[in-house]
Amino acid sequence: MISDFHQLSEKIAQLAELAQSLRRENADLRLKSALIAAENAELSKRMQEAHQRVAALLDQIPATEQDEEAV
Repeated sequence: MISDFHQLSEKIAQLAELAQSLRRENADLRLKSALIAAENAELSKRMQEAHQRVAALLDQIPATEQDEEAV
C-alpha cells in the first residue's frame, strides 16, 4: 500500500515537472513567434518601400518610340 502511494507520488511529481517544462516551452515559443511576427512586419514594410522606389524609378524612365506608338 505504501509502495502504491510512493509510485503515485512519483508519477504526480513527474507530471508536475512535465507541466512546468511545457509551460516554459510554451512561453519560449510565444516569444519566438512574436519576434518572428515583428521581423516579418519589418521585412514586409521594407519590401513595400523598395517596391515604391522601383515604381518611382520606372515612372522616371522616358518612354521609347515603340511605347509611344502603342499608346
